[in-house]
Amino acid sequence: MKTLLIAYASFTGGTRQMAEAAAEGAREEGGVAVRLLPAPQATPEDLLAADGFVFATPEMLGSMAGLMKDLFDRCYYPLLERLQGRPYAALVCAGSDGQGAARQLERIATGWRLKAVAPPFIACVHAQTPDAIQAPKQLASADLDACRELGAALAAGLALGVF
Repeated sequence: MKTLLIAYASFTGGTRQMAEAAAEGAREEGGVAVRLLPAPQATPEDLLAADGFVFATPEMLGSMAGLMKDLFDRCYYPLLERLQGRPYAALVCAGSDGQGAARQLERIATGWRLKAVAPPFIACVHAQTPDAIQAPKQLASADLDACRELGAALAAGLALGVF
């Protein structure tokens, strides 16, 4: 059975909701084992054991969260030339546009020669004040539905051998 690894960083709950929705969609689709891991817990061995990935991060200061960057800092070189062709998708919980975080994830995935199976999905919560930025997030059901669909599509592709 193939494995889908969903690695995420979350501070105010929004990105965690996105990752959990993607995991739910993948599990409902069936045919793959789904691992949902906070980025600080993910190891090179976890990534190497996975057949596909969802990387979920909040936008922090116009880029990906440091906890997600730490995952890539720890795993990038040990896995270089070992993950080629594996599918991935990116989820970003953004206060503004999320494009900086999405670009960072894409550049790292390109270095690993991963295959993007969908454009990055960005849920914008429009948090622009210190209080709003730090407040717990509750994402819109449409955003969570999109994350579920992405997880289901990735799982289906893995299970069918499309990816």
